[in-house]
Amino acid sequence: MRYNFDEPINRRGTNCVKWDEKPEEDIIPLWVADMDFRVAPAIQQAIERRAAQGVFGYTHVPEGYYEAIISWFKRRHHWTIERDDILYTIGVVPAISCVLKALTMPGEKVLILSPVYNCFFSCIRNNGCEVLESRLEVRGTRYEVCWEDFEAKCSDVKTTAFLLCNPHNPGGRVWTKEELERMNDICQRHGVRVVSDEIHCELVMPGQRFVPFGTISSDAVICNSPSKSFNIAGLQTANIVCHDAELRRRIDRAININEVCDLNPFGPEALIAAYNESGEWIDELCHYIKGNYDALCALFAEHLPALKVMSLEGTYLVWVDIRALGMSGDALADTLYHEGKVWVSSGTMYSPTAGEGFIRINIACPRAQLMEGLNRIEKVIKNI
Repeated sequence: MRYNFDEPINRRGTNCVKWDEKPEEDIIPLWVADMDFRVAPAIQQAIERRAAQGVFGYTHVPEGYYEAIISWFKRRHHWTIERDDILYTIGVVPAISCVLKALTMPGEKVLILSPVYNCFFSCIRNNGCEVLESRLEVRGTRYEVCWEDFEAKCSDVKTTAFLLCNPHNPGGRVWTKEELERMNDICQRHGVRVVSDEIHCELVMPGQRFVPFGTISSDAVICNSPSKSFNIAGLQTANIVCHDAELRRRIDRAININEVCDLNPFGPEALIAAYNESGEWIDELCHYIKGNYDALCALFAEHLPALKVMSLEGTYLVWVDIRALGMSGDALADTLYHEGKVWVSSGTMYSPTAGEGFIRINIACPRAQLMEGLNRIEKVIKNI
């Protein structure tokens, strides 16, 4: 490999949420979704060049920003985006909130496939809407949509929008073209607008193919960002792609109402460097993450065979079925933290019902660090 993902980087003491949220220095954090890898060289160099000027005032987003987005998605995903369809904001969660503000009225319902990213619940509720869960079904080690339930909930007269996570966090699914087409057909039939969170879109395992919902339907609203894939979430840059001019006007208004309309000086520079110069880096990263996943699966198969590791098609977040232990996800996460000094996420964060009996493990770290964390998990569980 050209890039050294095995390099240990000490992030403790840098006001890093992942490492400094808790004071204990012996904790291995495998929880919040950011990576312990150095960014692609082109990104670091772009930020250093910008920092060298020494003035960090209000920032104009240049045309090169839009050109980088359009070129990347055309080259990598065969998706043609029009320049005028792009609205920028400070993050995908604020983007989702603004889209829902533009699309829905208080009291309406927003459909999700659960378990799903915890901020979906707060975005929906903060806009005065009701969360409507269609529970995914476990088939083997893979989640599938229960199509009968999905359509029944789309047909509810109060359902206005369907908020999709593609690829799916925490279930690890990369939805196929056929699945996305079926979702779109059902939503179109019932007048439900699709909003697709595609923040993990570059984090796809070898052999899998990410399909942007924008290639399925021009009616969908897409929220994306290089933040997860290129490990630049702290630079707070994201985009909304909306082809419907009137809806786009309402979303733009919501961005301004929510006061999330200005980017910092480093975000555009990082995005341009990511999309224009860092394709090889992301390809190698995905191969490394796949190696981490294979190592995790091997350890669980040999030492913790009662637990079921869900297939990882995309993201770096591994979803583990712990129901064979006869304890809740909250209880296991708490035990692992206090007795094993390893921090994972309880599945109930991603739905109190659909997430119960699962934990989520972030494997985006050097392999030696991951294996130390997994060995601690093994030791604790064997003593339960």
